[in-house]
Amino acid sequence: MDWVEAVRRKFESVMEFIVIVLMVALATEVMIGVTFRFAGSSLVWYDEVASILLAWLTFYGSALAALKRAHIGFPGLVMALHPRFRVPLAMFTETCVFAFFLLLGWVGYSVLEVLATDHLVSLPAVSVAWTQSVIPVSSVLFVLAEALSLPRILAVARGRVDTDAPLEASH
Repeated sequence: MDWVEAVRRKFESVMEFIVIVLMVALATEVMIGVTFRFAGSSLVWYDEVASILLAWLTFYGSALAALKRAHIGFPGLVMALHPRFRVPLAMFTETCVFAFFLLLGWVGYSVLEVLATDHLVSLPAVSVAWTQSVIPVSSVLFVLAEALSLPRILAVARGRVDTDAPLEASH
């Protein structure tokens, strides 16, 4: 499983880069917007772009959090169960997560067709479908993150890895 860990680390680096770029873009856009507003020349596209960047940061950041197992979870609940129930419960919960994000990705992709002819109000050259593509894309990234985390999840459920141990120490 060393190759899974290597892929997970590379994927984590890429996701961290994307999240950092989005954070810098959002901070820069907000500073520019505030500066122009203070100068008395508000930018018409400021609010719309800021909300889109925040949404993108949220979706991509949640995929990164899933990869790092930093989202809300209850590993103590799993560990409190009898050992023979841990793995089936872990598999059930992961199946539910996979199903949810596959459904979200599919529905998000379906909605893109409906939005194909819509454009942003303040930036008519930008398609709403492009801005909303974050939903199916991040859903796929979330599923990939969960899949790359699955070996550690099962190791924890089997009691082979401490739930507080860093991800790098799990394989």
